[in-house]
Parts: sequence; structure tokens; C-alpha cells
Amino acid sequence: MDRLSSLRAFQKVIEEGGFAAAARALDLSPAVVTRLVADLEEHLGTRLLHRTTRRVSLTEAGEAYLERIRQVLIDLDEAGELVSSQTRELAGVLRVLAPPVLATHVLAPLVSGFRQTYPKIRLDIEVASHREPPIEAYDITLLGTSTGFDANVIARKVIASEAILLASPDYVRRRGMPQRPEDLARHDCLRLKPSVGRTRVWRLLNAADGDRPTEVEVEPVLWANHTDTLMHAALDGAGITATTLELAAPMLANGQLVRVLSPWITDRLNLYAALPSRKFMPRRTQVFLDYLVAQTRQRVDQALRNSALR
Repeated sequence: MDRLSSLRAFQKVIEEGGFAAAARALDLSPAVVTRLVADLEEHLGTRLLHRTTRRVSLTEAGEAYLERIRQVLIDLDEAGELVSSQTRELAGVLRVLAPPVLATHVLAPLVSGFRQTYPKIRLDIEVASHREPPIEAYDITLLGTSTGFDANVIARKVIASEAILLASPDYVRRRGMPQRPEDLARHDCLRLKPSVGRTRVWRLLNAADGDRPTEVEVEPVLWANHTDTLMHAALDGAGITATTLELAAPMLANGQLVRVLSPWITDRLNLYAALPSRKFMPRRTQVFLDYLVAQTRQRVDQALRNSALR
């Protein structure tokens, strides 16, 4: 008996809900799948499945057996992938989930360079916002979080960031550069809609003084629940907004935006790449993670250097 084939056939019958569906999934005939499961039952000396003309279901022994072999089969697949990844050219599909703002400003700028380095790795990027993202369904899930984030997920930190205040050079020429947080009350402020809290109070932290906080009452000229809307309005000279360094990096580097009220910030944030499993990471996932971390940090460092020289 081919024990491994029998184990896979048994598992697939339960996953697919029947012998015929399992046969299609395994690209085998129903007779072969039936024989594989029967051989397994004979080898174990017990019945694993209840069979009727309409459905199959697990016996008590079958339920206990399936629970144990699932992890065995996962381990075997991962071991095979680990060994083969060392001997073949990096290839395959990498599935990434990201909210819109991170897909646009973090992922998209990396695609060309990554593809030039690893031309046989194809990227499948799903852009969606989830309150509880289905991390287990993707190779990598990008998460933007506050510094107090403590969810029970497996994740690698891409970058620790700050949310800084920004405006276009044209706006600063017209309205002047604010010198103190209190000056924001006399400026056109573009703000992200808060989920809770006072909508007219902007809380700032002095990054050069242990994040000493201060609160400024402002009358925003624009509220939006979309970061890109605020950023493009700021680019067009509509006012002062706040966003993270990694998102603003290209616009700081080329001078489209300038930092306002340094060293004051509006928050400290982290960008994480969440992973579905701690036990095994395909090589293509590892190289993309390394590239993501290196390029994101490099872009932010370059933007800070360039903006400091202006």
C-alpha cells in the first residue's frame, strides 16, 4: 500500500465531501480513491468513514486519525518545499494582502525592482481593507499599526515610523511656515477622520522632548477617511496634513512636500508584514520580505536626508 497516497486520499474525501469530488481534486478515478481509503482502513484494522448513498462522514476513530495526520501532511509538504527551494530557481506566485494606502505607496514602488531581481516570482496583490484581515490566506499581509499593537499574529516589523506634518512649498509661500503647534489654528488643516475622540483637537508629540504632548484646537477645512485624498489635497496646496514617513518619502525626496513643525509629530506607528505560519516560510516569501524591508527603510532614510538639505 502507498501509505502517503492513502492518507492524502482519506483527507481529500473529507475536505471535498465525497469520493467523486476527491477523485476530481486529486486527478484520480473514483475507484482508485475508494481503494486507497479501503487499503488504509484495512491496514489500521478499523473503519474511518461512514458511507451512505448520499454522503460520507467520519467515524469516531476517523475523526481522531484525521486530526493527527493533517499536521503530518502539512509537515511533509513543507519539508518538500524547503528542500526543493534550495535546488531550483526562485519562482511561483507570491500572494500579498494590503490596504489601499500601503498597496499604493509601499508595494507598488517596489514591483519593478523586485521583478528585475526575481523575474520568475509573480506577485498577486489583493488590495482591501479588513478590520480582521485573513492573514492565513496570504503569504504576506501588510499591517499599519500603532505602537501599542499587540495582536496574536506572527509578523516581521518592516519599519518603525512617525506621522509627520506636511504641506506643499506653494502653500508655505502663500501662508507662511508655522513655528509653534499653536500656529496651526491659523492654518488650513487637512485631517483624517478620527474613529473616536474630539474632532477639533489635534494632539501633537514633541519627538525631541520625550514625545511631550500638546493639544491644539483647529478648524479643519477638510475631513476625509482616505489618506490619499488628504495627501493629494496637500500636494495641490490646500493646506497642512499628517501622514507617515514611508508614505511621504518620495514626495519629500523630490520636494513636492515639505515637513512642517519639525520635530513635532502626530503619532508613532509601525508597519508589519504578517505571516500565516511560524514553522515554514517559502524562500520566495523570505526574499520578498528582505527586499520590502530594505527598500522601504532606504527610501525613508533618503527622503529624510534630502529634505534636511533643502
